[in-house]
Amino acid sequence: MLIHRLHLLASISLVSLILLTLGWETVFAPLKPGGSWMVLKTLPLLFILPGILRGRLYTCQYASMLILAYFAEGVVRTLTDQGLSAHLAAVEILLSLTFFIGDIFFVKLSKRLPA
Repeated sequence: MLIHRLHLLASISLVSLILLTLGWETVFAPLKPGGSWMVLKTLPLLFILPGILRGRLYTCQYASMLILAYFAEGVVRTLTDQGLSAHLAAVEILLSLTFFIGDIFFVKLSKRLPA
């Protein structure tokens, strides 16, 4: 069923984005050698993860607004960073857009279902 695929798409992209942000700021291309405080940007994603995995509509609704901050960060860092960091930012853009699309259509279709 389409609604389940959309939920799965949103869930997988969110988990992938969490792993990307953790790896990016600790191992792959941290702002400072050895890691940086930018790893804290993962906390809001971890906060919404349980609600997204359970398909809670309220969480999905506000997560679609929250994820736009990660999209914006990806755009800025794609344009300003160089090397691996710029490539990771492009992946962040892709994952945040994938989550956003899967999430908003999941919410839309869920609201159409009979109660």
